[in-house]
Amino acid sequence: MGDLRIETTPIPGLLVVRLPVHHDERGWFKENWQRQKMVALGLPDFGPVQNNMSFNATRGATRGIHTEPWDKFVSVAAGRVFAAWVDMREGESFGTTFWVEIDEDVAVFVPRGVGNSYQALEDGTVYSYLVNDHFVPGRTYPALHLGDPDSAIPWPIPLDSAEVEISAKDQANPLLPDVTPLAPKRTLITGCNGQLGQALAPLFPGATLVDLDELDLTDDAALAAWPWEEYALILNAAAYTAVDKAETPEGRPVAWAANAAAPATLARIAAERGITLVHYSTDYVFDGSPVEGGHREDEPFAPLGVYGQTKAAGDLAVAGAPRHYILRTSWVIGEGHNFVRTMARLAADGVDPAVVSDQVGRLTFTAELARASAHLVASGAPYGTYNVTNSGTPRSWADYARRVFELTGHDPARVSTVTTEEYAAGKDVSPRPLHSTLALDKLAGTGFVSTDADEALAAYLGR
Repeated sequence: MGDLRIETTPIPGLLVVRLPVHHDERGWFKENWQRQKMVALGLPDFGPVQNNMSFNATRGATRGIHTEPWDKFVSVAAGRVFAAWVDMREGESFGTTFWVEIDEDVAVFVPRGVGNSYQALEDGTVYSYLVNDHFVPGRTYPALHLGDPDSAIPWPIPLDSAEVEISAKDQANPLLPDVTPLAPKRTLITGCNGQLGQALAPLFPGATLVDLDELDLTDDAALAAWPWEEYALILNAAAYTAVDKAETPEGRPVAWAANAAAPATLARIAAERGITLVHYSTDYVFDGSPVEGGHREDEPFAPLGVYGQTKAAGDLAVAGAPRHYILRTSWVIGEGHNFVRTMARLAADGVDPAVVSDQVGRLTFTAELARASAHLVASGAPYGTYNVTNSGTPRSWADYARRVFELTGHDPARVSTVTTEEYAAGKDVSPRPLHSTLALDKLAGTGFVSTDADEALAAYLGR
């Protein structure tokens, strides 16, 4: 037996797998699909859910060229085939072809959108394929004529030979110029009307943008009906962020539904469908105890209030999805109502605010959070949790308020200070973490260069 090997081909993502086969007087044995070894050598961990077999009674049976919207792992259980593929995906590789003979020691990984075909070279050939989505009867997908002149597949048995048997359906398939290329899987952005959702949309052009009216993440029936097979990436920017209302009898169940149950459902869907799930967390999952260098991604959760508890539960659920990024952030500033805009308005209106001085952290502008999201996805960074804020010296809310006054041409001395305890006296508010600074080393290790919070604040006010 030779070693297990994986070879690339001219079609991006189409991989030939050379399988070790043990022969003796009884026949042969092979590990046709061995996830651990094959993934270690570079085969995608594509998560097969169905195994199909095609029996070909006589030599010359010819099938294809079929382009389904799922990945396949093809091989033979008996006999031999000449197999050919045509790239039917949108992009520069559209129309690229590749062919190889498959016997017991060859298998091929076929990515979504690549047309698959074969011709049996022996009687009694059994063609096998693992797929990572369930076949649905009645659906039609792109197909190509077996004799397409642009593809010029050199069939060992000519298609006009008496030995060749082709179905009437395959004979009616179009030629390459008449084929509509298969579009790539899509991106879904939830919470598209929120501060973060608005910042994400420009960095993921063509994404499906949904808010509660289009897709209620707390509605199991709505989630079950959504066409998840069309998506490769979910950016879950939807959340319940009314920190104080989350402590009330009315707000508590809404917070748990939006921040814990909905992400758990998305994580299950992402795991089942092989979707990458990007989810957004918060410094509120910690109790705000001082930590040298800032809170790290692996710090144990210790939320003080209901909002933090619901977000921590959502994080734990999302971490169960194989392909996930959890971006933990703090003090988010974007479009719409936020702390910076409030301070700028008070400054302009002649109001002298008293601002909390014992809560310390860094601002996170939604542009920075969106940029980090795009970076992690595009770079193929290892899945997991990443802290994402703007960089620079941690400051208190009062410090940032004074800086807003200064940048808008007002006297920063107009801002007085209060402690968190003083601010909360007589109010029905949720407890706040005092130390919210997040360590950014892990994110920097992926090649991301964070923007200084003071510079981002000046640019934001300048706009």
